[in-house]
Parts: sequence; C-alpha cells; structure tokens
Amino acid sequence: MFQSFETTADPSQGAGRLAALRQEVRREGLAGVIVPRADVHQGENVAPRDERLAWLTGFTGSAGFCIALLDRAGVFVDGRYRTQVKSQVDLAAFTPVDWPEVKAGDWLAEALPSGGRIAYDPWLATVREVEEIEVRLKGTGIELVAQENLIDRIWTDRPAPPVGQVSVHPLSLAGVSSADKRDRIATDLRAGGQRAAVLTLPESLCWLLNIRGADIAHTPVVQALGLIRDDGSVDLFIDEAKVGTEARAHLGPDVRLHPPGSFADHLATLTGPVRVDRATAPTGVTDRLKAAGIEVIHAPDPCLAPKARKNATEVAGMVAAHLRDGAAVAEFLAWLDANPGDKTEITLVERLEQARRATNALRDISFDTISGAGPNGAIMHYRVTRDTDRAIGPGDLVVLDSGAQYPDGTTDVTRTLIPLGTPSPDARAAFTRVLQGMIAMSRLRWPKGLAGAHLDAIARAPLWMAHQDYNHGTGHGVGAFLGVHEGPAGLSRRSDTPIEAGMILSNEPGYYREGAFGIRIENLVLVEEAPPLPGGDAEREMLMFRTLTLVPIDRRLIEAPMLTRAEVDWIDAYHAQVLAQIGPRVSPATRDWLTRACAPLG
Repeated sequence: MFQSFETTADPSQGAGRLAALRQEVRREGLAGVIVPRADVHQGENVAPRDERLAWLTGFTGSAGFCIALLDRAGVFVDGRYRTQVKSQVDLAAFTPVDWPEVKAGDWLAEALPSGGRIAYDPWLATVREVEEIEVRLKGTGIELVAQENLIDRIWTDRPAPPVGQVSVHPLSLAGVSSADKRDRIATDLRAGGQRAAVLTLPESLCWLLNIRGADIAHTPVVQALGLIRDDGSVDLFIDEAKVGTEARAHLGPDVRLHPPGSFADHLATLTGPVRVDRATAPTGVTDRLKAAGIEVIHAPDPCLAPKARKNATEVAGMVAAHLRDGAAVAEFLAWLDANPGDKTEITLVERLEQARRATNALRDISFDTISGAGPNGAIMHYRVTRDTDRAIGPGDLVVLDSGAQYPDGTTDVTRTLIPLGTPSPDARAAFTRVLQGMIAMSRLRWPKGLAGAHLDAIARAPLWMAHQDYNHGTGHGVGAFLGVHEGPAGLSRRSDTPIEAGMILSNEPGYYREGAFGIRIENLVLVEEAPPLPGGDAEREMLMFRTLTLVPIDRRLIEAPMLTRAEVDWIDAYHAQVLAQIGPRVSPATRDWLTRACAPLG
C-alpha cells in the first residue's frame, strides 16, 4: 500500500514539548517563536524531518503555523482544518486560531501589549509572510527577529534528510527539452535585466530540468535548491547520492552540482541583479544577498507560469492518465455497488488503490485518499487511521477524494457516494446544490484576463441561496506528473493570477455539516480557448473549461426536480461521455454497471 493508516498525531506529547520550547525562548530573551509548517523549499509537502509543526503540536494538516508565547500558544489553521485541529492538539496547551480571518500580527499585538521579541527561522519564512506580519506590528513594540531554529535544538530524534533517486522525465512526456526551457527562462531574465534567479520550489526545478524524484511521499519531486543564470546554465544544490549515472548524463555540463550546504555561501558570490520570489523563497535568501551588497529584484519564480500552462504533449498525457484512472475508479465503484455491506473507510481506500495498481501504470497515489463516512466526511482533509476507521452504515454519505500519479499525468477526483440505505432529504438537497455549482463552473465562459477570485462565486451561488457555503477554495492547479496542488492560479477568493489556456484546475465545490455529513464533487478541467458563438462578439477573446475527469456522479443523491433543463442536459451529456470513453476500457461486468450508472436523468 502507498497509504498507511497509522496514527501520526500525538496530542499527549504537546505540553511537554511546548514546555521545552519555552525554555529555549526564555534562554534567548524572547517573548515567543513562530513555528511554521514549512521547509527551506517552501513547497506544500515536507519531508518527515521538517514536520516541526506536527512534532510540536500534533496537528498534521498541510497548512498552518503555531505562535508559542510564554503564556499561550495559538495554532493558526484555515477553514479546511478547523474540525481536524480540535482532535489533534492538546487543547489545554494549544488554542486553535481561525486564520486568515485572525492575522498573526493582530493576535500578537493583543497578546503582547507591552511588546517583545518574536523569533522566526529566516529559512522557513518567505519575505511576503514576514512583511505581512511586520506591517501589522508597527507601533506595537513587538519585533520579529531572525533566529536559529529553536525546534531543532530540542527535537533530538529528528529524521535524516530524504535521499530519493533522481529519475529522468523523458521528452516524450515533457514535450519540451530542458535546454529549451532553460533558454526561454534565460531570455526572460535578460529582458528583465536580471543576471540570475533563485529557485527553491522542488516542482520548479523538476519541471525546468525534466527530472522527477522520490523525496516526498505521493509527489514525485527531488528536494534541491537552484540558481538559473542569464546564460541558461543552472547551479543545482543537491545531495549527489541522489544523482545516478543516467540522471547525471541527462543534466549535462550546463547543470553544475554543488553540496546543499554550500547554497547560502554561494549566494554571496553572485552578480546582481538577482531575481527572488518574495512569495516562495525564504527570507534568508534575500537577507544573504543584501548582506553581500547584491541587488535583489522581487519577482515571481520564472518557472511557475510556463509550468502551469501545459504544452500539447503534457495535455495529451493528462488526458490519457484520466482515461486510465477513470476506468480504474469505475471498476472500484462497480465492486462497491455489488458488495455494499460490511465496509469501512479503510476498506474503500485499499480497494481503490488495488484498482489503480491493476492498471500496471501506477507510480503512487497523488495524496492520502480521503475516505470519510458520515460525520468524518465533514472533516475536509480527513485522513483515516486504524483508530478512527468507521464502518459505513445505512444512510451514510461517503466523501471519497483520491488521485493517482502516472508517468504521463496526475489525477484528483472526488465523489460523494451513498453505498447503503437512503440519504436524508437535507443531504440530497445539499448534494444537488453542490452539483449545480460544479456544473455552473464546468459550463462557464469568461473573458481572458480574469483570475480565480473573479470566478469562485459561480460555484457557490446555489449554496448561498440556501444560506450555505464551504470553507475552502473551489479549485487548485494540478501538475503534470508533479504536485497535485500547483500554483500560481486557482479558483479561489484569494487567487489573483489570471487563468490562461493550458492550465489544469480542479473544480470542487462542497458542503460540510459538522457531526453529520460532508459533500464534495470534484473534476479536473483544462482551460481552453473558447470559440465564438453565433451572435457574440467575434473579436472578444474568451476561455472555457474542458472536463478531463470521467467518473460517474452518484445519481441516487441527485434531487432532479431542483435542476434546470440545462443542468440535466449537462449531466446526461457528461454521463454519455463517461460511458462512451470509459466503457470500452473496463470489464464486461463493470460496463453493465456503468451503463446503469450513466443512464439519463431525463
């Protein structure tokens, strides 16, 4: 199994570890310390040695931070984790804080009316994060100070760094050679008067160099740091034990390898201006450059935008991956409908992975499968363990959010199911509103230049009309055999990056009633140019979505009278496409099930 079901959160250790941390805070003459869930690479996923937030607090979510003061400790989490955090931390030692509604600077100003010095590790915080706190601390007497990491002093059994092997991502799947990518980035640097750019995100380096890695569970990246020069050459700071003969030959002479520990010193030898992304690079990078008198230009990581705009080869690979994955998920769903009784959340996870393994193409799952039955479905990023595994009972809705990593693409699909019994009227109505929002986004056309913040409300409108909503974004970017969560664009109130053709996003509205049930429906969609329509403005450039995910939607949960004719037509056309494209790829028994599951609503 790619997924384990062991309990990793341990609230019982939190109070003791917090006390040890406070001893270090006092020793340094500080008022507190910020403990983020981040590493030097500033990616979404971290290696076990960098799980400092989880080690201290017990909270295992993918985003958040703790501010530990001498008399209180806040664990800041967003809407996805507000149910989860209450079960994972010692609430006598740590207080959950609703973030970003409550800003770190404001919380500090209230907690420290007499001021004080708050430590942060400059290699674990970005320039943007530090600036956002500092602007709210003006006039408070509170000072942020860069400090050696205090957690690392007391974490005596900290795991070793990962040493996964680098593999070559072939041109047949990448579509563009590394040399061509590097030439393009170098051209952009020269046009901006920049001599080099700092690359800290593993996904950026993997995309740029056409390599993949095995340092992070479920995400095929290599942990390394890099500099790309204005001549297209790259300095790669990586443990050479990761780089075998084939990978070294692939990288070629224009990619120079250096020990990871030499990165900071190497920065001081550069000739400026040097481009640094204030949103993704640690503030330690900017600090080191400025200390050496090197001009810094804060601008986005130059790999982010071209990586997000998939080329034709990458699109073809993602389409193929979704056909393969859709067939595997259909086999699983047919099995579940034929054998609905005596199932638990873990049963579903194991069987679904088995179906994907049967493709003989699965490299990994793309994240720990979320399998939440009944009230567990209301925990948005629920991770089932042997301690929490719930039997699926009559009337339980099951939120099943899963994905796969194939050599040609990454998938992410969520379906809400009713394996046994009859859903409540409330659940059916909420499911239908979520479905209406997903359909509205799927059918949307919009003018070029709009960002996710402009579109996010489209998926929420049916829920809003019932005084309902959900506390997560409507969609995120997805990489091509890379991270299942990819920037810079998304469908979210906080996303101000224009959506462009070639981007692949998730479309996943939901609804969650704590203690009762959860609902989420998710397809991945490809952004394409929208052809003109009769009577429209032919000169106006518009974009649209093409749905990539091909998995039936549970018709038993749909309250058909709530739907418009256009919505019914969309569902019927979608299911007809699923049957036509997935039907020939599955077993005869599954094809029979698929025919019934995709029958027209009308």
